[in-house]
Amino acid sequence: MPRPVLGALVGVTALLTAGALATPAGAAPRSDSPTGVSSVSGGAQQQARDFWTSERMRAATPLDLVTVNGHVDGGSAPAKGTATTVAPTSPAAKAGKAAADIGLLTFPNSGGQWTGGGSVASTAGRVFFTYQGRTASCSGNAVTSANKSTVITAGHCVKLEGAWHTNWVFVPGYHDGQAPYGRWSASKTLSTPQWTASEDINYDVGAAVVAPLDGKLLTDVVGGQGLAFNTGYNKAMYAFGFPAAAPYDGEKFIYCSGNTNRDFLLSNDHGMNCNMTGGSSGGPWFTQFNESTGTGLLSSVNSFKYNFLPNRMYGPYFGADAQNLYQTAQAS
Repeated sequence: MPRPVLGALVGVTALLTAGALATPAGAAPRSDSPTGVSSVSGGAQQQARDFWTSERMRAATPLDLVTVNGHVDGGSAPAKGTATTVAPTSPAAKAGKAAADIGLLTFPNSGGQWTGGGSVASTAGRVFFTYQGRTASCSGNAVTSANKSTVITAGHCVKLEGAWHTNWVFVPGYHDGQAPYGRWSASKTLSTPQWTASEDINYDVGAAVVAPLDGKLLTDVVGGQGLAFNTGYNKAMYAFGFPAAAPYDGEKFIYCSGNTNRDFLLSNDHGMNCNMTGGSSGGPWFTQFNESTGTGLLSSVNSFKYNFLPNRMYGPYFGADAQNLYQTAQAS
């Protein structure tokens, strides 16, 4: 049955810079249409790495919060699927101090600097790209994958208003204009079929496959977080990102935490009290997050806010289409 379609979604803004069982082989869920993919030539990959100097990374600003014109279904819940999880891989880099040693972290938290270290400090990072001739930023996270090269982010962090972003790089562990683990250029960017076709906010999930850097693969260097799909709603979750719009400046790694609820307005997304701003888009949401190790199961990403609820963040439900996107990316 066709989903109800709303017109212009007034008052919704995208935040543009903004052990478990592995999925069995061949078990990727079906989708109504192919995952959208944009391939990047080797020359363009090198160009992107060269383009993003420390100065350009510091100067990159979040895009203005924009009105999202989307096909949004506020009615039926996402199709039910079998809950699936993918185990994390341990980072080779030092994890930093554990939260248990610092004792400053609180739950819930609506937006504060992450001081806990752990794996998330190296698997998460800033995403930089060119959009309509402008330098912009989002957030993203390295995940466990067969190709050891997959980053999960928001759909609008790879494609917006019908065009794929260019000069796309992932900078894990970003801080103060520095790239401690390097600048990883995308060889492919991907999104769900619904976001690719009509920028449906319910499916605002993106991915990138990054090229090897200095002969090494991404998760061999920084590790990868596990993922979870079809987890249901009303979960305790942690969200991370690099917000770059005021009052933030993109230089600090920020987190929110709390009990989530399903959006009761215009989407099927998870909602959490969180004051992160533009630039945090694409940052990971984790279930089963352990503050002391900085590991969890990536179950959503920072996506959008309602203008009239500036302190509440929303992230898409990771169902069959998000899982299919992940399977496509890790097989690339």
